[in-house]
Amino acid sequence: MIEKSEARKLAFARRKDAFGSIDMAPAQNALAEVLDHYPDAVVSGYMPIRTEIDPLPVMRDRAKQTRVGVPVIDGQDLPLRFQDWTPKTEMVTGPFGAQIPRSGAFLVPEVLIVPLVAFDGAGSRLGYGGGYYDRTLEILRGQGRAIAIGFAFSAQQADLLPREATDQRLDAIVTEAGVQWFGTEGLGIA
Repeated sequence: MIEKSEARKLAFARRKDAFGSIDMAPAQNALAEVLDHYPDAVVSGYMPIRTEIDPLPVMRDRAKQTRVGVPVIDGQDLPLRFQDWTPKTEMVTGPFGAQIPRSGAFLVPEVLIVPLVAFDGAGSRLGYGGGYYDRTLEILRGQGRAIAIGFAFSAQQADLLPREATDQRLDAIVTEAGVQWFGTEGLGIA
């Protein structure tokens, strides 16, 4: 099996190619349909950076019916916190170049739209290497149910990703090719 650093390098190249050539609308529509299964759930999205697939149209629509948050990095080796976001929120540049709210309340998401570099058919996710989502999902899942929905281009799928004991699996992956559930389809929220 390849190492995570090599898997990341290969996945970044695939994502870059997909970003310039694949229409994001089918994936965005599929993501909206998945979120419709959780009409009252607090959702976290993300502000896309570099060649990440863009969840903002879905987040804008979702913010009309319930609270939406975006991740904030407080420091290395700490879990993420999620700050309230609406399309009118004033944003500033945070760590790693991602936009974060200038101010606002924090929330606890029940459904997380998770960015990634690569994923595999077993629900494994390869991120940027900081472990932020893994730490955060472990805590949220320990407090009850948190649904992790990976959002990506289908080209980001790998055959098999290297895993560590601390890696948290996705509950689903949404791409322009459709939705794949890992485990129970349409998981409810406790």
